[in-house]
Amino acid sequence: MNLKLKLEEIMMRNRILQCMSVATLGFMAACVAVNAADDKKLTSKDGFVSIFDGKTLDGWEVSSKKGEKAWTVENGYIAADGDKGGRGYLVYAEDKELADFELKLSYRFPKVGKHANSGISIRAVKDKTRNRDFQTYHADLGHVGIGKEVLGAWDFHTPGREEHRCFRGDSLVIAEDDKPTITPIAAGLKLEDIKKNDWNTVHIIAKGNKFQLFINGKLSSKFTENLPEEKRLKKGMLQLQLHDPGMIVHFNDIQLKVLK
Repeated sequence: MNLKLKLEEIMMRNRILQCMSVATLGFMAACVAVNAADDKKLTSKDGFVSIFDGKTLDGWEVSSKKGEKAWTVENGYIAADGDKGGRGYLVYAEDKELADFELKLSYRFPKVGKHANSGISIRAVKDKTRNRDFQTYHADLGHVGIGKEVLGAWDFHTPGREEHRCFRGDSLVIAEDDKPTITPIAAGLKLEDIKKNDWNTVHIIAKGNKFQLFINGKLSSKFTENLPEEKRLKKGMLQLQLHDPGMIVHFNDIQLKVLK
C-alpha cells in the first residue's frame, strides 16, 4: 500500500469516528430531554407529585380482601362501588408514615344511594383498641344533602380520647386538657359552593398540629390540636374511603407534596 492510500484510509477512519461521536452525543441529549420531560410531568412547579397514574392502582392497596373488587380504574379516574365490597379504604402504599403534607384531588358522587358518605383519612394507624379498623384524622366528604356534620367536616376516629365536633364552617382548637373551643370560619365554604353530581376539588394541609380542609378553593373546616404529644396522631397512612353500599364515588387528579 502506497503512502497516499494509507493517508486516505486514516482520514476515512477519523471521519467515521467523528460521525459516531456526534451521533452518540445527539442520542444522549435526546435521552436527557426525554427524562426531563418525564420529570416535568411527575412534579409540578409548586412541588406536588402525581400519585395516581390514571391507568392502574399501582402504588395503592385495598385495606381488606373483601373490598378488592370495589376499587377499579375507569376512564382515567378511581372508581369505588359500595355494592362490591362495602365499607373500606384504598391506601397509598408508597409511604405509610406520612406526617406533614399537602394533598390535592378531585371527587364526585355519580350514585348517592341513601347516604353517599366518603372521605380522606390521614395519619392513619391500626387501632389497637379494635373499636375501629384505624385511628385517623378524617376529612369527611359526602353528597350535597348529607349535612354539615359530614360534608366538609373533620372527624376524629380516635378511640380512647374525645372525638370533638369540627363541622363544615368550624374552626376548632383543642386545648392541652382536651377542652374544645369552636369559632365560625369567616367567608368559608357554603353548601352552594359544592357541585352536585360533578367534580369538586379538595386541598388538605396537615402541618404539625394544624389541619385544614379546603373544597373548591374555600376553607371548609380546620382544627388545631394542643393535646400532649402521646395523645396525638403524628404520622401514618393516607387513605381514600368507601363508606356505604348503594353508592359510588370517583377520585381523580391526586397530587401529594410532602412537607416533612
